[in-house]
Amino acid sequence: MKEEGKRNKQEAKKKNNEEVEIFTLFPSFRLPLSPSPSNSLVIAGVDEVGRGALFGPVVAAACILPDEVLDELARCGVRDSKQLSAAARSRLAVKIRAVAVDCQIGAASVREIDRLNILQASLLAMKRAILKLSVTPDLCLVDGNQRIPNLSIEQETMVKGDARSIQIAAASIVAKVWRDELITRLAVKYPEYDLTNNKGYGTAKHKLALERCGASVFHRVSFSPCRKS
Repeated sequence: MKEEGKRNKQEAKKKNNEEVEIFTLFPSFRLPLSPSPSNSLVIAGVDEVGRGALFGPVVAAACILPDEVLDELARCGVRDSKQLSAAARSRLAVKIRAVAVDCQIGAASVREIDRLNILQASLLAMKRAILKLSVTPDLCLVDGNQRIPNLSIEQETMVKGDARSIQIAAASIVAKVWRDELITRLAVKYPEYDLTNNKGYGTAKHKLALERCGASVFHRVSFSPCRKS
């Protein structure tokens, strides 16, 4: 009887370790983990928006979600922010912030984009979002294939992560809504660039305004459409 009990304990321990490993690799799936705090992994999803825009900062969000809300958020429609309407993103951003353990925004300015290049500025915005979290995550899931430099927290890159991880998808939605609201406010001061409609991206109307009016202080002069001829 003692040997059987010992074997059962060993098998249970092995199964739990396997479940933790799977949870690390596929955090968007809810798994039957032990409620013991020693087995609880704090995971932050991190994503950026505005990388391809001509105007405004690049913005990132870092989002930590409780395990018990992942399935619910998936059912509510949380996925890659680019696949959602503006109204759906706004609605989901409110819900995500309401249920998140923590959710923070980081940004890199236009000057930083022009000085560092857009890739490094994007990674800087992600790092800033992570470091603002009130809870230090055990693991950061970073959308894309580039690791965040000089980050002491363990990280894992995930190509197309906003389609594979609820945490990353949630971060992409929060970042997109935050940046869109910022650009909409700036559009009042710079109406000639049609920012309300293009959110700073290089539409034909936006490029035509650049040719006619030149670049504003919020344009990325390191991007060729914004350079003075």
